[in-house]
Amino acid sequence: MDRRQRKTREAIFKAFTELLSKKSFSKITVAEIIEKADVGRATFYSHFETKDFLLKELCAELFAHVFEAEQGNVNTHSHIFDCEAPDGVFLHLLQHLQKNDNNILDLFSCEDSELFFGYFKLNLHRLVSDHMSLFEARRSPELPLSFWINHIASTFTETVRWWIDNKMKESPETVAKCFFLAV
Repeated sequence: MDRRQRKTREAIFKAFTELLSKKSFSKITVAEIIEKADVGRATFYSHFETKDFLLKELCAELFAHVFEAEQGNVNTHSHIFDCEAPDGVFLHLLQHLQKNDNNILDLFSCEDSELFFGYFKLNLHRLVSDHMSLFEARRSPELPLSFWINHIASTFTETVRWWIDNKMKESPETVAKCFFLAV
């Protein structure tokens, strides 16, 4: 992606996340996004097929940032998420949630949260697969690997849901510790 395309994409993400801070996902229209981003309708659709696809890509952007930060490639790609990456990818995700980076918490708590939770969990499958060494010792040989990966991704998703529902009183470090104790 060239610099111009990346800047356009970032402007669309920024407009979308600003709108999310003011209204629920279902109430946001593509027209509002393109007006706020100051891009044309054709430009929006050249980057994102639908508003749902924009939501999916926002989630993918978070995970791409986490993966690249872990690999030490933070300067090789521009992301809408930025931070000093901690040790541990799961803690890293939790810290972005705590900061409410790009109004991401609004996606977890809006009426359409199941759609975002689905995208979040889908990306977690890859994260868990890439970090299976963290969980392999606890896996019964009788459990199929795909079941185990889904179980861990589901547990983390529900851990995040629990944390948000409880007003995020615990630190990301405490939540990450609880997650690892639970799987």
